[in-house]
Amino acid sequence: MAHPADPPPGDPVEPPPVTRGAGAPPAVQLTGITKRFPGVVANSDITFTVARGTVHALVGENGAGKSTLMKTLYGMHRPDEGSIEVDGRPVTFHSPADAIAAGIGMVHQHFMLADNLTVWENIVLGSEPVNGVRLDSRSAIDKIRALGTSYGLTVDPERLVESLGVGERQRVEIIKVLYRGAKILILDEPTAVLVPQEVDELFGNLRELKSEGLTIIFISHKLDEVRAIADEITVIRRGTTVGTADPKAVTNSQLAEMMVGSELPVPELRDSTVTDRVVLDLAGVTVVDGDGRPVLTDITAAIHAGEVLGIAGVEGNGQAELVDAIMGIRPISAGRVELAGVDVTKLSTLRRREAGIGFIPEDRHRQGLILEGTLWENRILGHQTRPPSARGFRLNRSGARKDTQRIVDEYDVRTPGIEVKANSLSGGNQQKLIVGREMSGDPVLLIASHPTRGVDVGAQAAIWEHLRRAREAGLAVLLISADLEELIGMSDTLTVILRGKLAGSYDPAAVTPEQLGIAMTGGDLGQVAS
Repeated sequence: MAHPADPPPGDPVEPPPVTRGAGAPPAVQLTGITKRFPGVVANSDITFTVARGTVHALVGENGAGKSTLMKTLYGMHRPDEGSIEVDGRPVTFHSPADAIAAGIGMVHQHFMLADNLTVWENIVLGSEPVNGVRLDSRSAIDKIRALGTSYGLTVDPERLVESLGVGERQRVEIIKVLYRGAKILILDEPTAVLVPQEVDELFGNLRELKSEGLTIIFISHKLDEVRAIADEITVIRRGTTVGTADPKAVTNSQLAEMMVGSELPVPELRDSTVTDRVVLDLAGVTVVDGDGRPVLTDITAAIHAGEVLGIAGVEGNGQAELVDAIMGIRPISAGRVELAGVDVTKLSTLRRREAGIGFIPEDRHRQGLILEGTLWENRILGHQTRPPSARGFRLNRSGARKDTQRIVDEYDVRTPGIEVKANSLSGGNQQKLIVGREMSGDPVLLIASHPTRGVDVGAQAAIWEHLRRAREAGLAVLLISADLEELIGMSDTLTVILRGKLAGSYDPAAVTPEQLGIAMTGGDLGQVAS
């Protein structure tokens, strides 16, 4: 059958109207989907049925084939075998433009927005409305406001994206696909960077979209959230369908066992291993932006050997700048940074790395990997002057290859081999490669920024266990995470960062995620402060 025509440039697509009723065909029906890549069968005979007007969750461990399946539905891949039906009609997608024409939109885990453009400019990019030969900005802004009002996705179309918080950016991404006429939304890890209050707001938006007849495919590793929002859950494991589950009847443990064959992991530390030896000492650290405005003000903190210091905060409150200041990526305007008793304030990033800082970055694609590089080439990144990646002043390729294989084996990085490119791995396996690399070489301090973001429960458990073992061996850890359960469970000491300042310390044994979320937005929780 001929594939749908590409949408005409300049006009949002109007897909076929949604038909309701008990006899209506499924919004999406994937049957026998198989997709092979060199050396890997990513999907094998997968069947996936999504009823229209529902929220359908897709869960599975990293590498199970979720992303491949959704990219196939979105026209980014073509299946080697199997068929796709949308609203009961067989379709063949050659590109995302075909999927968009059929009423399918996808919101990716990593937001695809230009910070220097306004909200409306981001939304219409590629589908610009015109009046004659001129860009019709007024009609675009009016339509965006109308969409926001209809679906409870309020955001000012004329604001610059760089001024938006994480939750607002996500609303922009959802409006962007609705603007193009999507009636079926694929949301990839939509809550990965949200605090509890923002998750509640998102779920309210999704329920509103569902009430209007839209269909949502919700990909997540957070099983509590999946059970809270989904009408049905499909589990895939090692590239094939395991089964479906009723979120009202299934437990988290049962879902975890379907996904990975084991119990649900719990983020928790064992007996205290905190010593009196200070590894990282920050004294009055202040950082200003290019306009001279403070983004960090008088940050004073210490992390001891064997201690995990957790920092909670809504994204954009100075976490990234704090990491940059410690790493030497961003200069400080006042204060001092000491590592193991040595003042490193004026040292380069490379020298700080050589002094014993391991770094798991917030964005593995932008800061952690060369996606077109092989796994062993990525093993070298940040470690190019030290064994086993170097021998004297020369790169030691054989040493890097050998140690990459060790990391693959020890950290369960699922890959056909160390010569494949990093972009061939699932997100969770990319993360395990980074964690293994940064835990190598006996660091004295590990900066772990969202170390389990976008990974499944099995990979989560493995990363937590590696952090626990390293802590027991005396490693000092700075843990930054949007997962409040992880922060509470994996921290010896917990503090909140708010508008560039440390805004209070809390006892991980006493504070709840809800209380921590309130503190992160400036609420008063003196009764649980330690």
